Amino acid sequence: MKPKDNVVLPKRQCYIVSAVLHEHPLKPKPLIAFSMQAIKSLSRPWAYELHRRFLADTTKPFLFLFLFYHSFSSSTEAKTNSSSFSDFLINNFKISKAQALSISTRFHRVTSHEKPQSVLLFLQNLGFSETHIRSAVRVSPQILFCDIDKILKPKIKFFQDLGLVGSELSNFISKNSPVLTVSLERRLVPCVEILKKILCKNENNQDLFRVLRRCSGLVRGNPESRLVGNIAFLKSCGIVGSQLSMLLTRQPWLFNMQQSKLRDLVSRVLDMGFSVNSRMLVYGLYTVSCMSNDTFMRKLELFRISGFSSDECMEMFRKQPALLRASEQKLKLGIEFFMNTIKLEKSVLVRLPVSLMYNLDERVIPRYMVLQILKSKSLLKSELSFVHTLNITEEKFLEKFIVKFSDHAEELLVAYKGHLLDSSSGDEA
Repeated sequence: MKPKDNVVLPKRQCYIVSAVLHEHPLKPKPLIAFSMQAIKSLSRPWAYELHRRFLADTTKPFLFLFLFYHSFSSSTEAKTNSSSFSDFLINNFKISKAQALSISTRFHRVTSHEKPQSVLLFLQNLGFSETHIRSAVRVSPQILFCDIDKILKPKIKFFQDLGLVGSELSNFISKNSPVLTVSLERRLVPCVEILKKILCKNENNQDLFRVLRRCSGLVRGNPESRLVGNIAFLKSCGIVGSQLSMLLTRQPWLFNMQQSKLRDLVSRVLDMGFSVNSRMLVYGLYTVSCMSNDTFMRKLELFRISGFSSDECMEMFRKQPALLRASEQKLKLGIEFFMNTIKLEKSVLVRLPVSLMYNLDERVIPRYMVLQILKSKSLLKSELSFVHTLNITEEKFLEKFIVKFSDHAEELLVAYKGHLLDSSSGDEA
């Protein structure tokens, strides 16, 4: 039969279809081409048609038996191999039965355990613990079939040369083993070089390792597909130098996302009133990328129900983007203290939203209590803005509001550090 419109079928289906079409099914070819016209001639699903034609044609019982035997033996062989490899994984890597079955199903054609065994010994000789090896295999079982000399050793050396050695290397590989399966020359080397050029304070490659631990996908893909384009786009928005470095260190996944999605994210931040080339844009982008839109809107709602308008909320966010990275509980307690406990005008918080970011128990309340004592004793010569005292360093606050008033220093110090004394007493008890 000379095919007209060819289609390539899997080996087993080729046997069956050729039997149905009265072709010779016994040629051991991995893929056989048939004409679409011939296959379409089957008026019913091929399995049902096969059964019908063999029942109608008793001159081919041997062929039916062959097909049945082939299907049964292939299935049995696959199950046997899968079971054997599953047992190997359980015995050598202490992987759970469910995980071992899942992995062995993916590699059901494995007939020899020689290569996985050699990879196991290779990792053990590197100092990897049983836990590290088990984790690495669970994350990327493909490493068990990698050539040690051509694939694994060069990549391990690459990371060692960067400074990842000992427990740091084993910890990294155990969680990011897919890095061992990508091209060294086309992926790892060029991607790492690009990242190193962005990172400003990358002493001993520590910032690089921080980035890789948080998003190893950055070095697994083609650098030209996302990494390079996303960097160029962020630079076009005015995010350059130390700001670009900061964003990479804190939110590395942004550099690995589809550029269309990154553009949408930046557009969303710009719609909030930030502007391109503004030094605050990067912080707005960082905050928005840290949480879902639902969480972001829920935090804004905390301010709205406390009497802040939408414009005031956005103004506070633009002045202090980190404000909305605080937990909802922290924001609730801060708003409650400033607006309800000490009756601070909301306009003050709109002007100085950073006040809500200070630790309430460690900084805000103790300083408020000190100032209240000084006011009650008429020791302050002029009216002070409480929120401005929150910006003063610890050393300067002690000097200006406690040490200066030596006659009342003990009372003031107890008010300022009393919470620490109470906690230490509780620990001793």
